[in-house]
Amino acid sequence: MSAETAISERIATSRKTAFDLQNRIATLASCTDKPGEILRTFLSPAMEEAHEHMRHWLQDAGMQVNVDGAGNIRGLYKSESGESSPVLIIGSHLDTVPNAGAFDGILGVLMGLALVEGLRGRRMPYAIEVIGFSDEEGTRFGVPFIGSRALAGTLEKHLLNSSDGSGITVREALAQYAEAHPDAVPSFFSKKTAGYLEFHIEQGPVLESRNLPLGVVQSVAGQTRCHLVFRGRSGHAGTSPMRLRRDALAAAALWMTRCEAIANEVDGLVATVGQISADPGGVNVIPGVARCSLDVRHTDDVVRNSAVENILSEAHNIANERGLSVETNIYHTQPAVHLDSAMTMLAERAVRTAGFGSLTMTSGAGHDAMVIAPHVPSTMIFLRSPGGISHHPDESVLTEEVEAAIHTGLCFLDEFAAFVAKKESDPSA
Repeated sequence: MSAETAISERIATSRKTAFDLQNRIATLASCTDKPGEILRTFLSPAMEEAHEHMRHWLQDAGMQVNVDGAGNIRGLYKSESGESSPVLIIGSHLDTVPNAGAFDGILGVLMGLALVEGLRGRRMPYAIEVIGFSDEEGTRFGVPFIGSRALAGTLEKHLLNSSDGSGITVREALAQYAEAHPDAVPSFFSKKTAGYLEFHIEQGPVLESRNLPLGVVQSVAGQTRCHLVFRGRSGHAGTSPMRLRRDALAAAALWMTRCEAIANEVDGLVATVGQISADPGGVNVIPGVARCSLDVRHTDDVVRNSAVENILSEAHNIANERGLSVETNIYHTQPAVHLDSAMTMLAERAVRTAGFGSLTMTSGAGHDAMVIAPHVPSTMIFLRSPGGISHHPDESVLTEEVEAAIHTGLCFLDEFAAFVAKKESDPSA
């Protein structure tokens, strides 16, 4: 087959598969815990419904399918070389944030399926494993990356005791789930795993500003998540003079503006207070307790850790100035991750071979790839997000850009075959 014929076939295959993928996106969007919006949480009935759809699609594409002990759905497309061949994982997550868009995470899982379908029965010199991670967002249990951390063997056992709003623990949820096994969550990596590829919507405006459909990610920002509780004193809104108040919510509000100021002083640093609640919550009652979240991100861990220290120090300073107390708890830390240079080079080459401009990028959002990358050579390819919109019902992806991603992905599969062959002939390469 000539190079021109191969390219023509890839383009034709990509076009049809892109429309199929968009239809499947719509099907999975209907699997929701909350009618009227997209909400699909770890091991919920909606997730089980999504798994049923995925199971049929993966099997129809010629894959062996199972759900592992962490609730990840996995489809294996065997190689031409038998059981001893290397494995390329293509994956992302199937869970969502509340009132989500349809594409975040889900697109990457379906891209893996689309690429296997795009081979049209052709076997590669390596196996392909498509994984839909059961949890990345942490919406149900407040613990992100459960699925990918279990795969990497880095899920701390104590996190299995984390509970949701109904008091159900991760361990109990696994026990209730049809196929997962709750007694242990071991590492599920195959020793033959040679690489990891994740497609994802950008979730930001950079590609759109450059008028590019695709970008290759070279690093993922580290992140720190905290809980803070400001404790003051409740009182009657009409009888307590302003100068004598110990208003926990007012202290929290002042602290939030300090967070913003600290983040604005450092290039690339972002700090977000996404959740806040006040007790007792009466319209005519001074808040005695204010609870806040904090999310801080940067590609340099030293910069991020310093910023977190400064922001939490500001919380204590404000509490002291106002006669309150504050409790701070860092409950999640994810170091910044630099993706594998060789895999990133393959992705860049695939983008160019497919006929598109190449841009290397940093991701400010966390992804399963950042959990997998310390253990397996990994890369990511972003698709343009129209309007930079994500974590919102208006999140979208243009079909022609899904087509571009599939074409690029098929090029990547061929690039990876050459990469694997080189590695096998020269392990030091």
